[in-house]
Amino acid sequence: MKLGPHLHRIGNDIVAAYLVDTEDGITVIDTGLPGHWKDLLAELKSMGRTLDDIRGVVLTHGDSDHLGFAERLRRTQNVPVFIHSEDADRARGGKKPKPAVGPMRPGPVVRFFAYAVRKRGWRTTYLTRVSEVADGDVLPLPGEPRVIALPGHSPGSIAVYVPVADAVFVGDALTTRDVLTGRSGIRPAPFTDDPALALHSLNRLAGLEANWVLPGHGAPWRGNPGEVQELARLAAVRTGRLGSR
Repeated sequence: MKLGPHLHRIGNDIVAAYLVDTEDGITVIDTGLPGHWKDLLAELKSMGRTLDDIRGVVLTHGDSDHLGFAERLRRTQNVPVFIHSEDADRARGGKKPKPAVGPMRPGPVVRFFAYAVRKRGWRTTYLTRVSEVADGDVLPLPGEPRVIALPGHSPGSIAVYVPVADAVFVGDALTTRDVLTGRSGIRPAPFTDDPALALHSLNRLAGLEANWVLPGHGAPWRGNPGEVQELARLAAVRTGRLGSR
């Protein structure tokens, strides 16, 4: 799906990944589930591009539903995979907390797991090699993505700000569709390690000049990134929770 002149999405509102397309090549932001490999190939074909045009992958954090085809791309295409140092071990298959899940509704949960099965989400391939990044780094990749630390969902959760794409990619720092309840709109993401810290971290998006806020789960959101913290806070108040995982 083409969202803008330099911006494409693969997947759907359940699990999504993104491509930044420039004259210098393509940067992939998150890699969804293993089965999204076919979606990647189809989107590249529609763009008149190939795997050889991909210059790097940036992961917003190290959870399995964002690792998808990252190791396959690294291994077969020699594409570097960038992730915050605090999530590098998680991306390699290291241990992670198991916070309380929180509210659930049967329909959305079934749809989430059915989609994950369809996209081979039970076969996580962890990274064997990563390039570690830190807050403020500007990466040597198409679009010059800038790393913004957003700890909370995981210790190394980041936003990836790409001005040429008019977008900030936020991973699971927030969601616009809770995969466990089906509720839509800006809100805290489920499965969050430290919900209070995650909500606080969203203030780091204030001042960014972008019209797209792009989560790993849910519809793309158009608006001012500086507004999302308050919207997430209000949603947390309404639902009586700050999110979990």
